[in-house]
Amino acid sequence: MSFTSIPILDLELARNPDTKPQFLEQLRHALMEVGFLYLKNVGIPEDLFQQVIHKGKAFFDIPLEEKLKIEMKNANSFLGYSRLSAEITAGETDHREQIDLSTEHAIPDPGSPLYYNLLSPNQWPSETYAPGFRATYAEYMHRMGDISIYFTSLIAEAIKLPSDAFNKYFDEEQQHKLKIVKYPDMGELGPRTGGATQGQGVGPHKDSMLTSYLLQATSHKGLQVQNVQGRWIDCPPIDETLVVAIGQGMEALTQGVCVSTTHRVLSPAAGSGARFSIPFFQGVKLDADFDDLETVGVGKVPDEVREQRQKVIERTGGRIDDVEFTFRKGAVAKTLGEATLRNRVKSHPDVGERWYPDILRAIREEQAASAKARQASSAHEPSGGFTPKAVEAH
Repeated sequence: MSFTSIPILDLELARNPDTKPQFLEQLRHALMEVGFLYLKNVGIPEDLFQQVIHKGKAFFDIPLEEKLKIEMKNANSFLGYSRLSAEITAGETDHREQIDLSTEHAIPDPGSPLYYNLLSPNQWPSETYAPGFRATYAEYMHRMGDISIYFTSLIAEAIKLPSDAFNKYFDEEQQHKLKIVKYPDMGELGPRTGGATQGQGVGPHKDSMLTSYLLQATSHKGLQVQNVQGRWIDCPPIDETLVVAIGQGMEALTQGVCVSTTHRVLSPAAGSGARFSIPFFQGVKLDADFDDLETVGVGKVPDEVREQRQKVIERTGGRIDDVEFTFRKGAVAKTLGEATLRNRVKSHPDVGERWYPDILRAIREEQAASAKARQASSAHEPSGGFTPKAVEAH
């Protein structure tokens, strides 16, 4: 039987030598069985959390003309503001409004690989309209960066690797990403969703890096995680926690011991108001080569740990691989940076049209060929049963 709820872990246990073994055992279970967990006592001051939430919500009240001054398509970095319904996941429109930020980097040097454009300065809102926004989010990203590095060291220990096993995939100047997201309720969306009773906040996807940390800033349900039987499990907000998702990168580096799990967000019900969330994505060195990621990785995960994961697979009846895998040898992209850039172009075609038309054209040709192949295949397959749909990594 697969999981039916998301485990809650207390990071304070990891900081105490007497309780750390208990924490690592709980973490190993979450990594192998679920790929998601709630984390409490992360070490962020409560007043900073409240400022992050307050200033994040307030951003969307800025006049549209001001938000458009920092619109994502104005830059080639995929950083900045995105209008409602401007992003695509799993081939469908996401009904959300957002701003993408990252830890600050200078403009890349001339002649750098194209994907170095992702390592760029932020487009910050005006201090006049968003006082204190930049300082608050710069501090939050810095603190969350430190926490993410610490937490991945605990993941390494949980699967009986050296605590610094993942450090080789981190840059000296780590670039982490963050989104501030507003999901309007179905009443506000109205005819945008074609009269559907439930909208797509974000379509089914897996995060592509090592770990992600979601601050659910309102009390709405909406986040759901898919277990191996195809059932969607609610992951509702719990006060004073972050939701941690294991990414495809972690799954690749651990030879499948740590599972990356498909998840989605449903639009809030009509009349319930907008849902706000603030996910933080741990960065990985963009120059990392897929051959290294898949054949060298972090070294051999101990046999006893691999056997434990195999028992989970056998007991739960296997697992669903319903997402296009970012970390794959033989793919068009040879490095993580190339794959990340392609995924960003796929998710934000308006940015792709302006800055990366050749990549966007190639992606669309691949998608058309894939759709044609699926159509031909489905014509020869019997109907019935659960058939997961291939979707892009987010």
